[in-house]
Amino acid sequence: MSKKTPLRKTIDQLLRAYGYQDQLDEIEIIKVYEDLVGQMFANHTQKIAVKNRKLFVKLDSASLKQELNYVKEGVVERLNKNLGRNLIDKIVLR
Repeated sequence: MSKKTPLRKTIDQLLRAYGYQDQLDEIEIIKVYEDLVGQMFANHTQKIAVKNRKLFVKLDSASLKQELNYVKEGVVERLNKNLGRNLIDKIVLR
């Protein structure tokens, strides 16, 4: 590494090398999801997981699941915009 490499870039390289970046990305995605969808959806969300660029969301309310199903493409766009990079391609509802 060059002495002129920014600290942020060096830290990102270390996180990726040791396999921690995916875990940190998942934590960040979950936090942004909860802020983005609002308190009502967050309260009824039972489980959130990220795998292969897909966000798996399990809700305990059929009506909220249907409502989220209608707007999930928009949620993906806003989620990626708030994260500052494209980490999620699709939301899968369970």
